[in-house]
Amino acid sequence: MNKNYIIADNWSIIEEGFDPKHIKSTESLMSLGNGAMGQRANFEEQYSGSTFQGSYVAGVYYPDKTRVGWWKNGYPEYFAKVLNAPNWIGINVTINGEALDLAKCNKVEAFKRELNMKEGWLSRSFIATLQNFIEIKVETKRFLSLAEDEVGAIEYHVTPLNNDAQINFSPYLDNGITNEDSNWDDKFWDVLSVNHENEQAFIVSKTMKTHFYVCTAMQTQVSINGQTIEQDKTINDAIDKIEFVYQNQVSKGDTITLTKFGGYTTDRNHDKNELISVAKKTLNKVSDMGFEALLETQKQAWAQIWDMADITIEGDVAAQQGIRFNIFHLNQTYLGTDARLNIGPKGFTGEKYGGSTYWDTEAYCIPFYMATKDQNVARSLLEYRYNHLERAIENAEKLGFSNGAALYPMVTMNGEECHNEWEITFEEIHRNGAIAFAIFNYHRYTGDYSYIPEKGLEVLIGIARFWHQRASFSTHRNQYVILGVTGPNEYENNVNNNWYTNYIAKWCIDYALENISLIESDYSSDYARIMNKVKLSKAEMADWKSVADNMYFPFDKEQNVYLQQDGFLDKELITVSDLPKSERPINQKWSWDRILRSPYIKQADTLQGFYFFEDHFSLEALERHFDFYEPFTVHESSLSPCVHSIQAAKLNRMQQAYEFYLRTSRLDLDDYNHEVEEGLHITSMAGTWMSIVEGFGGMRVIDGTLSFEPKIPEQWEAYSFKVNFRHQILKVNVKQGHTHFELTGDKELDIIVNGQSITISPNNLVTV
Repeated sequence: MNKNYIIADNWSIIEEGFDPKHIKSTESLMSLGNGAMGQRANFEEQYSGSTFQGSYVAGVYYPDKTRVGWWKNGYPEYFAKVLNAPNWIGINVTINGEALDLAKCNKVEAFKRELNMKEGWLSRSFIATLQNFIEIKVETKRFLSLAEDEVGAIEYHVTPLNNDAQINFSPYLDNGITNEDSNWDDKFWDVLSVNHENEQAFIVSKTMKTHFYVCTAMQTQVSINGQTIEQDKTINDAIDKIEFVYQNQVSKGDTITLTKFGGYTTDRNHDKNELISVAKKTLNKVSDMGFEALLETQKQAWAQIWDMADITIEGDVAAQQGIRFNIFHLNQTYLGTDARLNIGPKGFTGEKYGGSTYWDTEAYCIPFYMATKDQNVARSLLEYRYNHLERAIENAEKLGFSNGAALYPMVTMNGEECHNEWEITFEEIHRNGAIAFAIFNYHRYTGDYSYIPEKGLEVLIGIARFWHQRASFSTHRNQYVILGVTGPNEYENNVNNNWYTNYIAKWCIDYALENISLIESDYSSDYARIMNKVKLSKAEMADWKSVADNMYFPFDKEQNVYLQQDGFLDKELITVSDLPKSERPINQKWSWDRILRSPYIKQADTLQGFYFFEDHFSLEALERHFDFYEPFTVHESSLSPCVHSIQAAKLNRMQQAYEFYLRTSRLDLDDYNHEVEEGLHITSMAGTWMSIVEGFGGMRVIDGTLSFEPKIPEQWEAYSFKVNFRHQILKVNVKQGHTHFELTGDKELDIIVNGQSITISPNNLVTV
């Protein structure tokens, strides 16, 4: 099977030639989303070959009961399923009584699929010879509207090429869907009503247990050669499905078109009793506009997104396609328009992992959204965690913590922990640190301190209380230790004194204490309100400080490096380069026991700490640790290549940085991990953006000032990006030998370039 079948193109993802082995992979790669809903790139017509049907509604989930052999105290009761939603895109097509099914056609020629990222639409075209020897040409285009985010639109054209033909279109809504990853084969949806009126149809259903009410709706219209046909139709409805059947005799060479608008209204946004009436209004509105006019609003909306978020690369089409693919899917997944939502690791492209929120949001996604959107989008992501603080305290209480200690969930939909692997749920506690770091990172980048006295300090106090209680005093070491954890490297479970976890725990406590002191002196009313609420005493803070000041960090004097955890050097230290390729990826070839005993690192662990806290360490220390740990890193996490690319660029190892960049940007396009058919790696896509902006561009914020150390891979002629820094838009254009800076707005901006201070005036190109 050819993994690299996607054609290189600056603005599109293109597949040419029909190969059934690629169907599920392309369904993932060409998924559509608009922040409110999404769908895999399934065929509209029936397909009897291997396919993964998937449509998803943001925020709608099902609590699938955890499946374990025996119960453990504190174990999550359920795993939150990203629910496969009722299917509205379906259009069955028959030609002279034979169903169009590409898996059964005599011949499929000129097959092409294109995801146009510049304008936000998916198209498909092919010529098929059916078993009844009728030859047809099919062209389809569909998109999920950004402007009207409760609807999508499809145009489906069929042209008989060698004969006149009876062509029947049967557009339908189907609520008889299931999840591929169900634990118990539960029924997830309960259908409440199936209705139709004129050319519109509606299925109202609700989720079991969580009781989300969803109306799935469609409106259809048939035309021949562009002229609308008013005709009777047959209506077939069942308990969970409704279908319109349009029958037409079509002359050879004429084109019959079905236009279909469809989508979802939910009680997350409307009164549950008004879902059908809201859907009717929306369908009437977009139908009156027409497909082309709605498509034009789509092009305009994407043009506005790209104007700020685009990264251009000259001289390397594969690299250009990769970064735009990542930026496109990030914006399809989350636009910041609904503060109740977050960035799920698969977005709207698959069901794996479940949940909508991981530590990925704080560690990787917030920098992207801060720099390419208004800062309020990033602030909403911080507020999402503040709104879940009480649940985080409850999660900690279930594990035996007290006094307002907060442990944020590894995976969640509503603040409740819903990840059902013990080594993650109980042990991957470093996630707390990423949430505190995001508060620091937001303030550092935006200069907006107001979030911390208003909301953030309560989060920092809850996290500091957790670290204080989670650390234990070792009389042997005469220091505080943190035992039984899983660090960012998930290929080691239940280790003691993971350096990254210990380091970020100390930092969280110090950062909380620093902000308590600042708010006490500068925000006295907020200080009084917070202290009255959390009941924090000076004695408790002194206990925190004792833990932070006396934290143990494993270190080896001979190697002169911090050890990833106690006993790391006891492993058989065989580098990845000496591992046979036939045994990679190890997560698919080795037993878990063998992985846990190996030195192999799934993603940046110690180096994750050097990424977050770069200014705490010298360049020489980074180089030592990079040279020690990277050779043991198998990069089998989607989050791995981006951090290593940034650090390789910092060390001026540009070829290595470039190779890591290609791997992160084309992780899914080239299916590095042999799993793209399950869905895309959405959150790591933000890391791809960081690889260019922070890696090659060298962007940092130093004492409130934007700083750059631009570098460029030899494979590129130039690259450019924009950042929104404190309400000023700066464009950076890096070429071989020099860098241009251009500022829009009406006031000057001081920046640092290669250590030198420079003042940029608005609309005045500065070359360094």
